[in-house]
Amino acid sequence: MEIRRHPLVCGAALWLLVSVSSGADELLQEAGEAQRAQAELQARIEAADDEVRERLEELRRLERETRHLSARNAELAPRLEGQAETLDRREAAFATLAETRAALPELERSLVERLARWVERDLPFLTDERRARAASLEAGGDDPDASVEERLERILAAWRTELDYGREFDAWRGYLGGGGVRREVDFLRLGRVGLYYLTPDSREGGVWRAEEARWVALDEAERREVRHGLRIARDQRAPELLKLPVSQPLQSAPDGEERP
Repeated sequence: MEIRRHPLVCGAALWLLVSVSSGADELLQEAGEAQRAQAELQARIEAADDEVRERLEELRRLERETRHLSARNAELAPRLEGQAETLDRREAAFATLAETRAALPELERSLVERLARWVERDLPFLTDERRARAASLEAGGDDPDASVEERLERILAAWRTELDYGREFDAWRGYLGGGGVRREVDFLRLGRVGLYYLTPDSREGGVWRAEEARWVALDEAERREVRHGLRIARDQRAPELLKLPVSQPLQSAPDGEERP
């Protein structure tokens, strides 16, 4: 039996096929666009992940540096506090520097005058040398070329020399008296406690009495002690205790002035 296709049916079928084909193309196009969008989204996600990782790494680095700086600050804090205290002290010293400099000339004069007075009132040993030292300090006070530090150093050096005299055990040969009655004698000095002389034949000897400002004769036993002291000072005899009268009271200095 012959089947006859109606033209209307055929046209509808053809339209259906064209519609299906067109819809498939659209679906394929949409699928492609979706894939591209997915790829772009994935790329943005990966880029965002890289940026997050970089920022996390930077954050960790900053945290490490912060911990290091905190530890360093804790280590330096005591030192900085000490330096701050030193600066405070220096600022306080600078604040009084002008007053100190203004007072220095008067202090220098006072020290030199006291030294000169001390030499005149002390035991009469090395008198010319000590007077010359004090006089040179008085003259040096008017030297415009000398700095304050140099003048103070010379004054303090002179006072140190005077202090050393008080610790010395000394013996020397010199002359006693003046004019035509000068005699050669041996002198013995026990710091600033005692000053004695003995003639070469040991027949005469004396002790200087500071309160009376004169020599007082020694008896035979005391002259023997002076002779022993002279030998000890010259390393000719072993040290031993000497029994001798003192030249001035131990409780005070001449005229009540404080000892150097």
